[in-house]
Amino acid sequence: MHDENAPPLSNSERQQHLDQPKADDLPAIEFESPGRFSVHNPPALAADAALLEPAPFVLGQQRQTQHFANLHDARAHALALLQQAQRSLCIYSADFEPWLYHHSSMQAACTALLLANPRNQLRILLRDVSRAIKGGHRLLTLARKLPSNCQIRKLHPDYPSEEINFLLVDNCALLVRPEPSQYAGYACYQDPAKARLRQAQFEQAWNTSISDADLRSFLL
Repeated sequence: MHDENAPPLSNSERQQHLDQPKADDLPAIEFESPGRFSVHNPPALAADAALLEPAPFVLGQQRQTQHFANLHDARAHALALLQQAQRSLCIYSADFEPWLYHHSSMQAACTALLLANPRNQLRILLRDVSRAIKGGHRLLTLARKLPSNCQIRKLHPDYPSEEINFLLVDNCALLVRPEPSQYAGYACYQDPAKARLRQAQFEQAWNTSISDADLRSFLL
């Protein structure tokens, strides 16, 4: 804008004004896009890929020990035992074995047992509860819904417990994994003698077990 009341420009000021580039004469500014950005949201919890198929053995009838060495067979035997339980289930585990028990089919089998009779029970002894609490576990959810029938406790740190994972069913059947870091183990669908030995081991550990503060807060 030109101010009519402004003093006239000198010759040198007029020349400087003429030498200044106009807006149209300015060089274009190059702009380079930094590219696309990815938004990393936390992954959703993976849903069960499919319903599991139980092993084709009958509780109380199959006397031959069934050995297994892989995840698929371990799940099949565990599910067969859980589905056929009539009175009680006892799980003795280092960390709740999410790969084995954290599945809708396992949860459904345990739920059916507990709802079939108010005296039916599921008791779970864990060496470490932190993984199940932080990662979530279907049987933890079941314990919150049916606290009188489903109880979870932690092994006493001073109790000389054996490094082993096992499942006991109705005092007559069991599934054992001697090495918790491996899938391999065996299932017995009718072996009261072995079941009684493991049941005694479970009861001794249960009587000295403790209620973990984190677990108690989660279940309330």
